[in-house]
Amino acid sequence: MMMFSHEFLARLRKLRLVVDSKRTGVQKGIRRSHKFGSSLEFSDFRTYQPGDDVRLVDWNVYGRTRRHYIKRYLDEQEIKVSIYMDCTSSMRTIEAKWLLAKKIAAALSYITLVNEDRLSFLPISAVDLRSIERKGSNNAKQVLSDILQLQLNTKTSTFIKEMEKKLQKGRQLTIIITDGMEAIADYEKLFLKAASVKSKILFIHILSKEEIDPDYTGDAKLIDSERETEVNVSISPKLVSAYQLRLKLHNERLEHTCRKFNIQYIFVSDEKTAEELLISDFIFHGIVQ
Repeated sequence: MMMFSHEFLARLRKLRLVVDSKRTGVQKGIRRSHKFGSSLEFSDFRTYQPGDDVRLVDWNVYGRTRRHYIKRYLDEQEIKVSIYMDCTSSMRTIEAKWLLAKKIAAALSYITLVNEDRLSFLPISAVDLRSIERKGSNNAKQVLSDILQLQLNTKTSTFIKEMEKKLQKGRQLTIIITDGMEAIADYEKLFLKAASVKSKILFIHILSKEEIDPDYTGDAKLIDSERETEVNVSISPKLVSAYQLRLKLHNERLEHTCRKFNIQYIFVSDEKTAEELLISDFIFHGIVQ
């Protein structure tokens, strides 16, 4: 199942995730580091020093200057990217939100792999799904397809509790994709633990238009998708306004908590397509370039 056009995938292949070069790993990739190494991209010359590899001496320059200079090349290093996608019931209840989350996760995974970086994709709270560990552009299309085809019907546990168990160290970039529906105090605990992995963290907060601006009136039965509890309510404009205010305050506190822990926060909704977000908003916010 391919939900992206060939033209859009071609545009994704020209992008790369933005990571501080100081965080690059030690394995070879195609990402330019500020360190010097053995890639084929020339940087500059420097004077030969005792102990330098004589094979790096540029004899053409020596013939012109009678001085020994060696060539320096930009090293090419991979980064390790972990993408944690919320697969709890609250994420999956609204199909448009669930599909958007999968598309964003799939596209970012695709960008990671086509740049020869190392990917760990972790579907959180999905007990019947395994994480995906891949490296190499030859895996990009298959991983993209696998993520887009994710289907879950089983009951799930809470996102934060499960993510804390699977938090990976040694990653240069950690991407969290969730609807942010859990308590702020729980997010603070998660972020405090995540800070110890010394990774750049990107928090992508997804809500549906239906959740932001509900169009409900009259008597209704509300079901908590996580706890499976029910409550009968009479929905009035006043109740909707109170809900929206509470949601707005929660979202603001969540964004503030992210910034407190030096986590990059971006809010998205299904009012925009994944294609619009990747090519426009994510570039604007410096997530990809």
